[in-house]
Amino acid sequence: MPNQPALDVSILVVSYNTKALTLEALTSLQAETRNVNYEVIVVDNASTDGSAEALKIHQAVSRLIPLDENIGFGRANNLAAEYASGRYILLLNPDTVVLDGAVDRLVTFADNNKRALIWGGRTLFGDGTLNPTSVWRQMTLWTLLCRITGLSALFPSSDIFNRESFGNWQRDCVREVDTVSGCFFMMPTTVWNALGGFDPIYFMYGEEADLCLRAKRIGATPLMTPDAEIIHYGAASETTRPGKVIKLFTAIATLIDRHWPYPMNIAGQKLLLGWPLSRWLAFEAAGRVMKRKAWQEKAAVWKEIWDARDRWQFGYARKVLTKPERDAKRSLTGPVGGNQTPSVATSLKEAEL
Repeated sequence: MPNQPALDVSILVVSYNTKALTLEALTSLQAETRNVNYEVIVVDNASTDGSAEALKIHQAVSRLIPLDENIGFGRANNLAAEYASGRYILLLNPDTVVLDGAVDRLVTFADNNKRALIWGGRTLFGDGTLNPTSVWRQMTLWTLLCRITGLSALFPSSDIFNRESFGNWQRDCVREVDTVSGCFFMMPTTVWNALGGFDPIYFMYGEEADLCLRAKRIGATPLMTPDAEIIHYGAASETTRPGKVIKLFTAIATLIDRHWPYPMNIAGQKLLLGWPLSRWLAFEAAGRVMKRKAWQEKAAVWKEIWDARDRWQFGYARKVLTKPERDAKRSLTGPVGGNQTPSVATSLKEAEL
């Protein structure tokens, strides 16, 4: 419609069995977003808790895409992005609460720092303490070694041993980062389209690190601002620890294979294998000597992860698009495999850089 204001941001939410949290997130978004024009596109990943029915009638939802199978976080966001019409795409986790105009503030920050191409904010746990997982440094052999040996856990405030998590930085100033978490992640829609969004090979975890690495190759310098603040409860849809860690290790193995040069990637894969093995053996020995049930239970968890190594050590396999994904691409961009995706150069120009 000619008199309809242009949309500033398309907010994408992927829901999976988090009905109460998702409704809370959308209600907070609606209450705290006053200065930008936005739409909310929700993909429900075949929830069994009545999420789709509840989301269908929520006033904040502009479009709901209910699926009959769980296609994962990355592919669900890609599907939602096919319908996005805002200048920016903003990914917002369902287990979040928007605080003090966070979306308004993030859009303003992006408008004032356009060359960054990727923007994120500060996240808190439910009790108001810092949730440091909103941004990361790039994973390296050193940071992987520190995680495997436990040095990052022993010295969490150290920028040397906990370098990937920025040591003791409280996320209290604007700073360039390597990765912005998908829980609160914004990018120009044109650049998202030019990069193809998330690589659909990732099911959960790792997709935002991969996208940030690809974006940095075309000049992105991701920025975090403490002025845009949300609560992020974290891991609300993942209830089984072994399942979560297996997904995480699969993503890490994929990132190492895709982005680390030879022979660094070989060393990284070997180190990754040592992570669950060392944890299992350490907790097994400590549990037997100290007779502590909690340690014995941890040993059993890490043994389960180690025994499942054939599922994660080689990374993710390429996924086949589902019918809703194929239909969205055909209706909005022409035949799958066509040359409808804008070039990076065109996208940067359209982003007014």
